Amino acid sequence: MFHWKLASVATALLLVAAGSAATRADTPQVAITYIIDHPAIDATRKGIIDELAESGYKEEETLKLHVQSAQGNMPTQLQIAREFAGLGADLLVGISTPSAQALQSAAGDIPVLFSAVTDPVGAKLVASLEAPGGSITGVSDRQPFGPTLKLIKALVPDVKTVGVIYNAGEANSVSQVEALTKELATHGLEIAESTAAQTAMVADAALSLADRADVILIPTDSTVVAAVESVVNVGRKAKVPVFASDTDSVERGALAALGFDYYKLGRLTGQMAVRVLQGESPASIPVATLKTQDLYLNRSAAAAMGVRLSEELLASATKVVD
Repeated sequence: MFHWKLASVATALLLVAAGSAATRADTPQVAITYIIDHPAIDATRKGIIDELAESGYKEEETLKLHVQSAQGNMPTQLQIAREFAGLGADLLVGISTPSAQALQSAAGDIPVLFSAVTDPVGAKLVASLEAPGGSITGVSDRQPFGPTLKLIKALVPDVKTVGVIYNAGEANSVSQVEALTKELATHGLEIAESTAAQTAMVADAALSLADRADVILIPTDSTVVAAVESVVNVGRKAKVPVFASDTDSVERGALAALGFDYYKLGRLTGQMAVRVLQGESPASIPVATLKTQDLYLNRSAAAAMGVRLSEELLASATKVVD
């Protein structure tokens, strides 16, 4: 009887193990990659994962999740994309333009979602915003520059030249600068450009604008946003107000931003991910974007950069950082 009990226990354990293996084999796999770590991208990633979990795709329970940063290195990003394509994942997600482009190139027939991509058509990720085609769609963070320029003119009435720092090798950023240049002309303003191919070059790029621009506007460029503190330091020392396009940068020292909440952007991307995991084709899902912008203000940055924030403006802000 003792041997029979041992055999029964062993059989039961084998059945449990087999059942667990079958469960693991059937568990959906999602792989997320992004070009560099910074708060806006971190918030986007968290939003995606939280939305998946709340929709029943919980990491280590009902979802196998792979997450990797390229640490600002494009060859590394391409390698990660190839590795992810070989996983047999059900869905690949790229946060930022270079990450999405790398996944698109490596994915083959695997569905791909992008997030925080400003110009998905210009980056050749989709055929159009309404009908993406292929096996990729996602969420864009394209924002109109008009409201931001009105904010800049209200806070810095004597502004004539707006300085912009961007990575000229990133399609997303080039597209933004082109759009900004056109918008500036309608407001009677000029642009001063400075480029930074790597995060380590952002400080020097900011310094080059200190005597050429009345304000600095940081676009949604991952290379620059990752080093926003270095731009803020230049702004404080030179008394050049620094505006951002993402709200997280205000908490890191920028004076103001009229932009998207990137956690909400991630949640929207997560909703799209659920649709794909449930069988919907990316080709039939239009590119989405958030509908509202939030105003973030930083009191100490304003004081250091010589800008007065009215009580009326402070009262209208979504968040005021002290």
